[in-house]
Amino acid sequence: MAGGTTLLHTMIRVFDLEKSLDFYCRHMGMTLHRKSDYPEGRFTLAFLGYGAETDRNLIELTYNWDRTEPYVIGDAFGHIAVAVDDIYTFCTALEENGVAVPRQPGPMKHGTTILAFVRDPDGYMIELVER
Repeated sequence: MAGGTTLLHTMIRVFDLEKSLDFYCRHMGMTLHRKSDYPEGRFTLAFLGYGAETDRNLIELTYNWDRTEPYVIGDAFGHIAVAVDDIYTFCTALEENGVAVPRQPGPMKHGTTILAFVRDPDGYMIELVER
């Protein structure tokens, strides 16, 4: 089964699509690959990621037009992880552009991996891992 299968995307619901696109594209450096409106269903899908869409996993942002309240993240979702080359420089740039870094870069507990955490506009946690 695994030979012809691949992970395509992870979907998250967003309250303000433009804020989320700004965060993921401008601050996180992702590319908007495609965005489609579905007027009959009253929603928009935006697919973002790094590199060519055919080569990488994407994040699908789902924006429901009639939503009036922000989404509740819940306690089952953990985080999205993104590899970065220089985590300290990356986090400094985020902070200089108004993005909070609630878990500053440093070694993970009980390990040596250097990581940090930021939140997107909807409160989803993004783990940054230095590679």
